[in-house]
Amino acid sequence: MDKIKIGIPRALHYYYYGALWKSFLEELGFETIISPETTNKTLEQGTEIANSEMCLSLKIYLGHVAYLQSRCDYILVPRIDNYGTYEQTCTNFLGLYDIVANLFTNKLLTYNVDEAHHQSEQNAFIKLGLTLGKGKEQSILAYQNSKQKLEKIRKQNFKKEMEKLNSSNPKLLIVSHPYNLEDPYIGKTIKKILESLNVEYINGEYLTNEKSIQQGMKLSPNLYWKYNKELIGTIEEWKHKIDGILFLSAFPCGPDSLVNELMLRKIKMPHLNLIIDEESGSAGIETRLESFIDILGQTTK
Repeated sequence: MDKIKIGIPRALHYYYYGALWKSFLEELGFETIISPETTNKTLEQGTEIANSEMCLSLKIYLGHVAYLQSRCDYILVPRIDNYGTYEQTCTNFLGLYDIVANLFTNKLLTYNVDEAHHQSEQNAFIKLGLTLGKGKEQSILAYQNSKQKLEKIRKQNFKKEMEKLNSSNPKLLIVSHPYNLEDPYIGKTIKKILESLNVEYINGEYLTNEKSIQQGMKLSPNLYWKYNKELIGTIEEWKHKIDGILFLSAFPCGPDSLVNELMLRKIKMPHLNLIIDEESGSAGIETRLESFIDILGQTTK
């Protein structure tokens, strides 16, 4: 008998939890299908489906769901509200399941994380396992093993970024959600340009830890959104190691537009705010980055 195929869209949450999902589902005996890297076609498919007010990252996500809809038995679309009262995610993360359920006819799998109302991640995965016909103990073990694998990957990423901080090249901290920076459509061009300019770019997301979150309180003690809170903490923790900051976001992200504007008013070092939409051309991005790196070079002399 063929294994049940479960699709995982390579967008949004995937860049935080993809390794956790893949490991968990495969430990329970299911086959996972991860959509390929984002292309122009992915965005075109997502844009056709999406509301015009949705952010670029969400349009890309919908394009990945469209790719998977005829290739698997289920598509995993989690509903992640918060990881505590002051650890809120974006409303798109909360409403994602409902958006997809209203736009597609596929069978969807989901799990709910709402720790402010005692719905923990572990319990959510146990319920997911039970939904798939697996036992509680088996689901707990699969979750714990998968969580350990994810933590190992995160430690490896942290180590790599720490090594970059010792580079002799100009060092640029990129403050961006991983689903933007690590997505080929949004981040690939930017990475290539920075590499061609001999700039060491540091992924702020990979440097987040408990200490950086505490440091971020100095910049904004009442910040509402979990992922933004983690990112800005890396600015305060590593500012003595970097030469400049690149804020990278997808238009029209609400949390980023507010938080990045707040940071631009507070930080006292060279910075560039780069907002990408479906009309952004590589030539314009390259010109802005080259100009910024020129300025960076003047300030570090």
